[in-house]
Amino acid sequence: MALFFSLQNFVVLLVLVLISLCLLPLARPFTVIMSDSSGLVDGPQSGYSINKNGIRTDPHEQEAVYDIMRATGNNWATDIPDVCRSRWHGIECMPDKDNIYHIVSLSFGALSDDTAFPPCDPTRSYISPSITKLPHLRTLLFYRCLSYIPQPIPTFLGKLGSTLQTLVLRENGHVGPIPSELGNLTHLRVLDLHKNNLNGSIPVSLGQVTGLRSLDLSGNRLTGSIPSLNFSVLNILDLSQNLLTGSIPPSLGTCHSLIKIDFNRNRLNGPIPNSISGLTNLMLLDLSYNSLSGPLPSPLRSLTSLQALNLKGNSMGSNPIPSHCFEGLKGLMVLVLSNMNLHGPIPESLGRLTNLRVLYLDNNFLNGSIPSNFQDLKNLSELRLNDNRLTGRVPLGRDMVWRMRSKLRLYNNSGLCYNANSGFEEDLDSWSHPGIGSCDMPKPESARIVRHLSTSGPTTFNVSSDAVFKFSVYVTLLQLTSFVLCTLTLIIAVKIFIL
Repeated sequence: MALFFSLQNFVVLLVLVLISLCLLPLARPFTVIMSDSSGLVDGPQSGYSINKNGIRTDPHEQEAVYDIMRATGNNWATDIPDVCRSRWHGIECMPDKDNIYHIVSLSFGALSDDTAFPPCDPTRSYISPSITKLPHLRTLLFYRCLSYIPQPIPTFLGKLGSTLQTLVLRENGHVGPIPSELGNLTHLRVLDLHKNNLNGSIPVSLGQVTGLRSLDLSGNRLTGSIPSLNFSVLNILDLSQNLLTGSIPPSLGTCHSLIKIDFNRNRLNGPIPNSISGLTNLMLLDLSYNSLSGPLPSPLRSLTSLQALNLKGNSMGSNPIPSHCFEGLKGLMVLVLSNMNLHGPIPESLGRLTNLRVLYLDNNFLNGSIPSNFQDLKNLSELRLNDNRLTGRVPLGRDMVWRMRSKLRLYNNSGLCYNANSGFEEDLDSWSHPGIGSCDMPKPESARIVRHLSTSGPTTFNVSSDAVFKFSVYVTLLQLTSFVLCTLTLIIAVKIFIL
């Protein structure tokens, strides 16, 4: 009986502790955010208060804003007596020396859950010509506003050349060519036409916009070649996912301020120009899924700021990986050279890139052994060497093997083997490197195909009979352990009930 009461008291105490732990977060201090009664105004105000007597929006610009709002299905805006003093998100105003407010920024569409720009009615929205009646406009943004009614980009936007600095027309379903009139926007800093249905070639007139810092024409159906580029302050150049042909222009090397170049998924051909050696500020270079030819240019090692390089899917014509090609890239974190028809050994210089996080060399014709200094790549979290002709021992320690787990892929290299106590033999999830056995054991004469189902569909791996037997033993032991634990639990429960 005393044992029963002690157990009962223990259960009660345990319940009280759990309740306390559940209520603990409710006892923490919290902050109440009160509504701001001071009348904060969205957009720059240059030290002027909107509560000053006599301050008002320019009447001509206000009428233009009414037209623009009606064109996007926001008829409610016409009931607002002063658009700059209404403080709605998506409009920014600045006063002049006479305390007259002028519209400097208009934004439409829900960029995210945190933004509250005026929405667009996609079934009837269009860009109103009244935008040209805003002589101080610096920023214009339309996001997913016109997708139900495909429309070309209005040529009248070229009339905003004296002031416009940012033009963003993302995912609007725009059709037709990029108007050459956009070349008149000589003060433009950002041009973003991402993911529309634009076709035709990149207008040469954009070369007149020499102050561009970001040019994003990705996700369209642009054709033709990349025109000569001469943007001295350009930081971001994204022409990916188009139908561009021809070679990469050597003039790209004159854009010394470039940080990001993304030309992936086009139809570009020819070699990577040696002029890229001048892009010492470049951090990301993605030329994947084109038809570029090799060999890999030695000037790549001059890109000392490079952090990510992706050349996947470019057949480099049975060339090797040059041993000196990546020597200067000490900050490189991502290197993807998959499906490139590369031959020869893996150079030891790759093992000296100690900042590497991701290294893909899969689906090539690489031979020889994995360099021993790969064990020094302590930051590596993903390694793909599968589908090559590699041989010899895998020089990776237990920590690396267990850290990467399924992100380590070595399969379809029939000559590879692992050292004892390297972690491979203990990894029950090692379907990323089937068929690779211990270097101290003879390879089985026969192997069979084991098919595993996953959410992405069936995948076939070549697993040795020894590996299958080892896996079945582990499963049997796991089932036996579960049975013993269940039995002990049942015995304890019966004893407590009897007591």
